[in-house]
Amino acid sequence: MIALARKYRPKKFSDLLVQDHVAAALRGAVAGGRVAHGYLFAGPRGVGKTTAARILAMALNCERREAAGVAGEPCGECDSCTRTWAGAANLDVVELDAASNRGVDDARDLRERAMYAASAEGRHKVYIVDEAHMLTREAWNALLKILEEPPSGVVFVFATTEPQKIAQSAAPILSRLQRFDFRRIGPHAIAERLRQVVAAEGLAADDDALHLIAKSADGGMRDGLSILDQVVSFGAGPVTADRVREVLGLISDDVYGELLRVVAERDSAGVFPLVERLVDGGADLGEFVSGAGEILRAVLMANLGGKPEGFTEAMQTLIERHRSPLSAPDVVRLLAVLTELEPQLRASGNARLGVELLLLRWAMMSRTVELEAVIRALGKGPVEKPGKGNPAPVMRDSAVPPPSPAVPRTVSPAVPPEKGPLTLDRLRALWPRIVEDARREKPMLGALLPGVEPGAIDGTTVGVRVLDPVHAEGLERQREALALLIGRYVTESVRIKLEGVGRGERSAPRPGRLTEDGVRADRLEALRARDPGLDAAVDALDLELLE
Repeated sequence: MIALARKYRPKKFSDLLVQDHVAAALRGAVAGGRVAHGYLFAGPRGVGKTTAARILAMALNCERREAAGVAGEPCGECDSCTRTWAGAANLDVVELDAASNRGVDDARDLRERAMYAASAEGRHKVYIVDEAHMLTREAWNALLKILEEPPSGVVFVFATTEPQKIAQSAAPILSRLQRFDFRRIGPHAIAERLRQVVAAEGLAADDDALHLIAKSADGGMRDGLSILDQVVSFGAGPVTADRVREVLGLISDDVYGELLRVVAERDSAGVFPLVERLVDGGADLGEFVSGAGEILRAVLMANLGGKPEGFTEAMQTLIERHRSPLSAPDVVRLLAVLTELEPQLRASGNARLGVELLLLRWAMMSRTVELEAVIRALGKGPVEKPGKGNPAPVMRDSAVPPPSPAVPRTVSPAVPPEKGPLTLDRLRALWPRIVEDARREKPMLGALLPGVEPGAIDGTTVGVRVLDPVHAEGLERQREALALLIGRYVTESVRIKLEGVGRGERSAPRPGRLTEDGVRADRLEALRARDPGLDAAVDALDLELLE
């Protein structure tokens, strides 16, 4: 019995999945008689590199090329095409495995064989070298001359999963070859192809099972067909998702559903039974963590209006169920923690402990809540809903859980007063709030404002009295920042004017004789004047400034 991966190997360029750019170029080269003497096919395993090389060989030596109906395509039915497609002994098409024929002697033998003409007029000799990155530097050097000046009618095709190794060991070779990069095949294309194979074989298979196989194939059509073959051989009856999981040892959907519940409900105690279940079932914890990341990404996509694909119906239901409790900002933070810890998990000698710590951080992580919801929960009454272009402010809250039947803990979010007219009395009343805003948002300005008090107001110009002359230079630099802080509480745009030194003015010392200590003191005083932050720290902490 022929394996499905061999039985359903493409016979024409048009049958190659996702590799349209390669198929069109090779088909056009054959049809126009412009086939190169050397090709490099690079890409992941199982995406059609060797198959494309065989189809190229079939097209070059097809006995009934016109019968194919499309210029440049092989017929796939003649004796030459059949032998090449099946990998049977062929004088004109030679396949080599560079993993076992990688030395300089093997390369010299290949070079000598290439000097002989094809078996018949009009035919080509095609050499297909798999795993080409395994060839030694000496072997590449032995092939360099024949690749530079090849005999007529000879075509070399090198297939590799690691083209960077060829670039490192034999960079001059790359300029002698035409390179084609094969793409990884998406799960939808693989699942559709599997559906065609199942129908052709007269088998029954659930869509969920085919999606699981396509996902496990990791972009390789050959791997997808091999997995299908394996699952079909496992037992009689239709191919189901449960059977695929059993054969491949995949983690079931309900385990990921339990994970979403633990995280959404912040059930820290539920982490340990969940990990115990995984360990007892012999699950690969690394695979579980990767799957958890995919599930959270799907929840994030669903929250942002997208539609996650490639999941079973049961998993789609779980994602939809936990979409509301796990908001988009929370999921972004969960994924950020995963990204941070993933390298440590791979390198950890205790995988179980690493996974438990990850899940505990997820379950214990604080949630983001809308400020409007917090105010409403505290009985402050309705607040104006944000309009378009004016999103609701979001705050990180480690003390208040998201709005739910649970009773929120004590919190005191301050509600900003409405904007009002610019008056001296109102500004003096707001001044403590402005100082607090500055300390929180503009630390440098916040360190200066204790030495300042509101002064006279002239129209939209606010005078501020500088109580300490040392702070005058720093306040001059922070003038616009102070104007913005005041402006958020008044209806007009304001300007800041620094007024003269007030009641806190320091008396000027009487001039005396210059001494070393005096010069040093003057230098340190000047330093404090240039750096308001340093000056504020010295006063606040009662420090002695030495140098």
